[in-house]
Amino acid sequence: MAELRLGPLLRYADGSAATVWVEATRPCAAEVRGAEGARGTSRTFQIAGHHYALIPVTGLTAGSAQSYEVLLDGTRVWPLPGSPFPDSVIRTPADGDAVRLAFGSCRWAAPPAGEKDPVGPDALDTLAARLAADPDGERPDVLVLLGDQVYADETSKATRRWLAARRDLSEPPGDEVADYEEYTRLYYESWLDPEVRWLLSTVPSCMIFDDHDVIDDWNTSAAWLADMRATPWWRERLLSGLMSYWVHQHLGNLSPDELAADPLFAAVRETPDGTDLLRSFACKADTEPSSVRWSYRRDFGRVRLLMVDTRAARVLDEDARSMLDPGEARWLREQALDGRGTYDHLLIGTSLPWLLPHLVHDAEAWNAALCRGERGERWARFGEDLRRRADLEHWAAFPSSFDALAELIAEAGSGAQAPATVCVLSGDVHHAYVAEPTWPTGKGPDARVFQLTCSPVHNAIHLAIRIGFRFGWSGAARTLGRWFAGHGGCPRPPIDWRRTGGPWFGNQLMTLTLRGRTARLRLEQARAGRGAGASGSAGGGAGTAGATGARLRTVAESELAP
Repeated sequence: MAELRLGPLLRYADGSAATVWVEATRPCAAEVRGAEGARGTSRTFQIAGHHYALIPVTGLTAGSAQSYEVLLDGTRVWPLPGSPFPDSVIRTPADGDAVRLAFGSCRWAAPPAGEKDPVGPDALDTLAARLAADPDGERPDVLVLLGDQVYADETSKATRRWLAARRDLSEPPGDEVADYEEYTRLYYESWLDPEVRWLLSTVPSCMIFDDHDVIDDWNTSAAWLADMRATPWWRERLLSGLMSYWVHQHLGNLSPDELAADPLFAAVRETPDGTDLLRSFACKADTEPSSVRWSYRRDFGRVRLLMVDTRAARVLDEDARSMLDPGEARWLREQALDGRGTYDHLLIGTSLPWLLPHLVHDAEAWNAALCRGERGERWARFGEDLRRRADLEHWAAFPSSFDALAELIAEAGSGAQAPATVCVLSGDVHHAYVAEPTWPTGKGPDARVFQLTCSPVHNAIHLAIRIGFRFGWSGAARTLGRWFAGHGGCPRPPIDWRRTGGPWFGNQLMTLTLRGRTARLRLEQARAGRGAGASGSAGGGAGTAGATGARLRTVAESELAP
């Protein structure tokens, strides 16, 4: 009999359709049945001995909510027997409804229940506990996860023990994951957390990778990539990372219509074992990055979200360095400008922040100039070493791409049909802040523009990060940054910007509430209650986050567009 191994995850949901992702223990027919008549069924497909299904659900009506159950070969497997959580629900928005997006990035899987959590409560666990305690209360319409959903290069104690039982950890890549099977372990560890499992079953999600989904500083430079390709383990790691991402994250980002038109998805489902097909796809994605588009668009009423791949789509040639290859940049431009006047808010999801503290921005632009050879060969070697050691690889490290994004935002946000806001949603830097850019007189957009950065969901926040980013926004740091820029011969950016919120440090989530042309931002941090020292997460009893007293507490709230 088929059993539910992982999931369900409610991925896509609009006014009439949804998709639900599951992994089963064997080939079977996976089915979703809604309490009010919604239905969907799909046969599983096989990748590397694992059996998955992405179930299209129809029979939904706008502005409604109905609980659902999952069946495998006709046997109910969800909700779990004895579950203390409310029923999982598919909610479909109606025209004119407010849209709430909760977003963040960088989530280590929390330790098993009963173990002390060294980095504090998990923001997703605490969000789940709040929603479970008040199922009819305010909830996100979508959860936007901006990268580092799993950490292939920073495994937990439990995973290291599992790896050690499987292979010799004295051989590269050591206690990092090496292949597809080991990637599946990361997803089990993260998504079988009882609170997170229920949360992802009842709140739709959008995901995009960042570096740790593959390896720290993935695609930071051409020299870095050449060094990695020279190692004996890199190819299998990368291919497994792309394959597991396609299965666990990418497919669920697509609408039912996009899935129906996807030739790889059709081919994988039509063959008894799609492993070779998917591996060939990953090989081509590695050697010809422009052959695949991981970026995608989601529209929520009059809110447009563009999730942008800022990792695999890079051009790494030092003389033509770009965050996005030409095809990806063209796609972003087309999607941002398509049907202007049909959306009130444009959201650009990019794992890496566009606007950083001025010192960090100038240091990255300076470093890019050194690596380009502007100060000679010795400085170029120094710059490459510094780039890798200090993670100098954000938009500022790709100056032409930084400028192009500023130009696109100004164009998309200008004119009689301009949206009320253009917001760049980012994570990566293990703290949160709000920044607002300004353009030279006469060149700026009519829309209000914001960089909204929120990280981590659940991760370490080192003292160096706290000190460095607090100093990075200071006047003294800005002066120092100008010296760096001058040394590298870097032109001034086409815009200026200032921090208008933060920095905030903690495990946290931001929520944007968009209603008509208004926008409201809330930042919440996960904080433990009194006497709460044990984790409430993977492997423990359901509802443990609430039991330990951990709660999401509002630490900042502001109107972005009145």
